[in-house]
Amino acid sequence: MDWMLKDLAESVPQTRHVVVLSSDGLRIAQHDTEPDTADRLAAACAGLQSLARSISDVFPGSTRQLKMIVIEVGGGFFYLMAAGSGAYLAVAADEGVDAGLMGRRMRDLVARIGAHLTSPPRSTVDGSAI
Repeated sequence: MDWMLKDLAESVPQTRHVVVLSSDGLRIAQHDTEPDTADRLAAACAGLQSLARSISDVFPGSTRQLKMIVIEVGGGFFYLMAAGSGAYLAVAADEGVDAGLMGRRMRDLVARIGAHLTSPPRSTVDGSAI
């Protein structure tokens, strides 16, 4: 999966971190990002997913599924996008990033390889899902 994440990072100037995570906030893969930083981003994403589900309640007929979040902070942007069953793609980029290009490249990546960016539910010793 590294080459796919590398392609995203290198095709959008100003990209800092690219992380794939499970829906429960565990890092699955990262590109050019220290493991501690990737783990911290993945854990924060679990909270963002919960917040998105709460916000979705204001939309009648919502599926309560996160599609994409974009956060702009001083210094840059953070993107979180659903990327397959139980998996998400997270990207941090400097403030000079082309936000439209980033969104398109993330969508293209998910469309091409979304089936491979999945995280099946973890199971207990007795085989039941957590």
